[in-house]
Amino acid sequence: MAEKLRDLSQPIDVPLLDATVAAFYGTGSKEERAAADQILRELQNNPDTWLQVVHILQNSQNLNTKFFALQASYIYAVLEGVIKYRWNALPVEQRDGIKNYISDLIVQLSSNETSFRRERLYVNKLNIILVQVLKHEWPARWPSFISDLVSAAKSSETICENCMAILKLLSEEVFDFSRGEMTQQKIKELKQSLNSEFKLIHELCLYVLSVSQRPELIRATLATLHAFLSWIPLGYIFESPLLETLLKFFPVASYRNLTLQCLTEVAALQFGDFYDSQYITMYTVFMVQLQIILPPGTNIPEAYNNGSSEEQSRIRILETTSENRAALLMGLEYLIGISYVDDTEVFKVCLDYWNSLVLELFEAHHSVDNPSSSASMMGLQVPSYTGMVDGLGSQLLQRRQLYSGPMSKLRMLMICRMAKPEEVLIVEDENGNIVRETMKDNDVLVQYKIMRETLIYLSHLDHEDTEQQMLKKLTKQLNGEEWTWNNLNTLCWAIGSISGSMMEDQENRFLVMVIRDLLNLCEITKGKDNKAVIASNIMYVVGQYPRFLRAHWKFLKTVVNKLFEFMHETHPGVQDMACDTFLKIVQKCKRKFVIVQVGESEPFVSELLTGLSTTIMDLEPHQIHTFYESVGHMIQAESDPQKRDEYLQRLMQFPNQRWAEIIGQARQSVDFLKDQTVIRTVLDILQTNTSVASSLGTYFLSQISLIFLDMLNVYRMYSELISSSIAEGGPYASRTSYVKLLRSVKRETLKLIETFVDKAEDQSQIGKQFVPPMMDPVLGDYARNLPDAREAEVLSVFATIINKYKSVMTEDVPRIFEAVFECTLEMITKNFEDYPEHRLKFFSLLRAIATHCFNALIHLSSQQLKLVMDSINWAFRHTERNIAETGLNLLLEMLKNFQSSEFCNQFHKAYFLTIVQEIFAVLTDTFHKPGFKLHVLVLQHLFSLVDSGSLTEPLWDVTAVPYTYPNNTFFVRDYTIKLLGTSFPNMTTVEITRFVDGLFESRNDLPTFKNHIRDFLVQSKEFSAQDNKDLYAEEAAAQRERDRQRMLSIPGLIAPSELQDEMVDS
Repeated sequence: MAEKLRDLSQPIDVPLLDATVAAFYGTGSKEERAAADQILRELQNNPDTWLQVVHILQNSQNLNTKFFALQASYIYAVLEGVIKYRWNALPVEQRDGIKNYISDLIVQLSSNETSFRRERLYVNKLNIILVQVLKHEWPARWPSFISDLVSAAKSSETICENCMAILKLLSEEVFDFSRGEMTQQKIKELKQSLNSEFKLIHELCLYVLSVSQRPELIRATLATLHAFLSWIPLGYIFESPLLETLLKFFPVASYRNLTLQCLTEVAALQFGDFYDSQYITMYTVFMVQLQIILPPGTNIPEAYNNGSSEEQSRIRILETTSENRAALLMGLEYLIGISYVDDTEVFKVCLDYWNSLVLELFEAHHSVDNPSSSASMMGLQVPSYTGMVDGLGSQLLQRRQLYSGPMSKLRMLMICRMAKPEEVLIVEDENGNIVRETMKDNDVLVQYKIMRETLIYLSHLDHEDTEQQMLKKLTKQLNGEEWTWNNLNTLCWAIGSISGSMMEDQENRFLVMVIRDLLNLCEITKGKDNKAVIASNIMYVVGQYPRFLRAHWKFLKTVVNKLFEFMHETHPGVQDMACDTFLKIVQKCKRKFVIVQVGESEPFVSELLTGLSTTIMDLEPHQIHTFYESVGHMIQAESDPQKRDEYLQRLMQFPNQRWAEIIGQARQSVDFLKDQTVIRTVLDILQTNTSVASSLGTYFLSQISLIFLDMLNVYRMYSELISSSIAEGGPYASRTSYVKLLRSVKRETLKLIETFVDKAEDQSQIGKQFVPPMMDPVLGDYARNLPDAREAEVLSVFATIINKYKSVMTEDVPRIFEAVFECTLEMITKNFEDYPEHRLKFFSLLRAIATHCFNALIHLSSQQLKLVMDSINWAFRHTERNIAETGLNLLLEMLKNFQSSEFCNQFHKAYFLTIVQEIFAVLTDTFHKPGFKLHVLVLQHLFSLVDSGSLTEPLWDVTAVPYTYPNNTFFVRDYTIKLLGTSFPNMTTVEITRFVDGLFESRNDLPTFKNHIRDFLVQSKEFSAQDNKDLYAEEAAAQRERDRQRMLSIPGLIAPSELQDEMVDS
């Protein structure tokens, strides 16, 4: 049976294939299903199977067999694969045969109601295949397609319904999903063809909507129109009965949603002021119909069931007459009502609209000082003359007055529905209990970001109203009128979100009242859960307003003392939030704590250190570490070295005392260090030191010098304990809690050293002071250890040291190399999974050496250099994004450094061709799409290098190549064409040659070079039907940076507490 199906030299036995497919889909035994699966897989992978597709489709009685012919369940669709990857290589008669057969089959199945409904899935699949054919054939080889389709549509209503589906698919393929699917030239060609032939489609749609009575056909036509409206010439919308026809369908419940989608698409179009009258008519008719469906005054959240309306986003032209303004305000009133509906998806739609409207109002208001930009925002042609500002200002004022009512209601909406910010750790669970949040909800964070931005624009539009509404709501919390956890939460989140948007005087006045009221609320409210909610809100609000706290020492001191109170509150999440808020405030106000404030006898930091043990007595170890980090920031702000050292000594007194006791006991008996309690204490002391080092930086030198050598001795001893445990207990010993604990101490030791080196500024002697003692206890230990006992942090410590002290470390590189290179490579090159932490850190170390100590690499032996290059190739072939990117960056460093070195010819002769081959391999592999930007940079460097003059010797092996190339450019061109020709048999030599020539022509213009490669990836079909956003990641990053710069220009959009630059607090 199997042999008969495998023989494709004659027409396939369709009944036998039907039986095989039936067996696979469950009518046979388990063994029969497995055998059928094997046969179908072989057929699918046979390059000649597609020749039988038409024969199978004509003769099969089994729908699943037809699907098998049209679409694979496994790797590629048989026919789809041919169309996507081999279409242009087929003879003309075969192309025409498939094209005609698919078209005829679609007409045959859709011409009769019964077969069309029964075979709907099959017809949909045929439609998709037809559109794939069109992407190759239309318009050049099938110019009459649109007219053929329209003619067919007029012959029967079911055919017409399917034609609408085909047109919708075609529009989506060309306008929505074309990027990364087709070359830019092809996209342009198809768009032009659709535009030029739209007249026929437009006439067909209007004809159907005016005469058809079939609901399915009308819905299909409306769905197709919706796909077209974003790109068709505007005349087809505004100079035809289309809008009038759509508005007739809006009151009909079964068409309402589709009609509304079409009207929304029209409202979003950019059409200047040419079609204003048609737009106003559309809006006013729409509002009249809406008021019939949903009478004014309806309680929308109560009336809400399945449908919802959506305000239109084209608004300014509705402000022109009083009738239009009334309709506009009515529409906004409806939308505010809808925004209160308790449905997340409905609220998101409304929120997007409010955000865009408020931004538009804000931008006009914000730029009133710049008349020309205001005029353009208003859509006004205002000549430049004296007094223009007054006229423009009064128009802006009128607009603000027009919207003041809806905007005030919108502020209340935003305050009542504010989403939870990331900093708030205390939440209400599904049982109504107040608990610590265990997982971040990304949807809520995105919603918070949009709501915060909207509320900041609203605040800028009217600070007074914003302030009054918030204070009024807060008063109702105090007097119990509106007291609930949710009401207090949303109010405080809203108050915190507008930080930085007010003038400083107004913000000060506002905050004094807010903080005073919140502290009073905390005093008068009873109940642990209630107090936890209020505490979290106080902490959130004060953390958002560092500018206010810096200007008001008494408030700052009161707030910090309140945080110290909360540190004794054992309710889940309160202590964490208190420590996090303390750190946030200290980072922005640290100078305030080290100077003697008015009315104080000593700096606050001294007072704090005196009561330190009492303040932290109820905190968990991780919270104590955060607390110590905060105090480190305070000490770092002290400019007097003597006072600074005294504060540090007082801060570290307790950890140092415990450390001295442990080391003293260990000197008497080394076994003391093996006790698990002692190991945990050692770990805690080291973590405390790391926290302080992270905030104190260079000034931590005296403290680390105190414990450094003893710390290395403990490191060495624990390392020996780990090795002996693993040697005795085998690989499983490394997973015991005891060994894990010992390793934690080793890692923390390395983390402490790395943190200190990273944070210490302008201290090159520190590198020389700390590296020699580490050579044997750390590097020697790494080399001697079993793979499972090697700490990846060793690699990152030395990467940090080299990045910090640069060429000063060059003479130490051979020793580092000798200790870590080969033994780590052995661990990580067996597969792509083992030792994940070592992988990235190893390549980061290699990159640091290549960047700062390149001379050390030059002096490696040729075998060692080959090992380095092989490891780089291995890195960028890795599917883990970070490792691949580190490898590519490292490769770029190496290429640039070798280009300017005396070994340029030698290096490139050995590695140039290998690099070209390997980079093309990852470039055309869809698993490596995130590395596209770096692949392009490497290729650009290589193709520019060839004729840069840096290479003075031939890249080819003169003894092995029978003829001589005129220069390296000719050789590399020929080599690349052959390489790609072998890799992509589906592409012609002409296409590949054109691509390679294009690489040389555009090598000095990066954007053109990049687009040329994108087109090649699409042409090669390796990247078809994929998500190709990674190919455009660089452009997306540039857009994000532009957005950030815009946000920085508007006060409050980036919260003061989030600004990276140090706020002046002297």
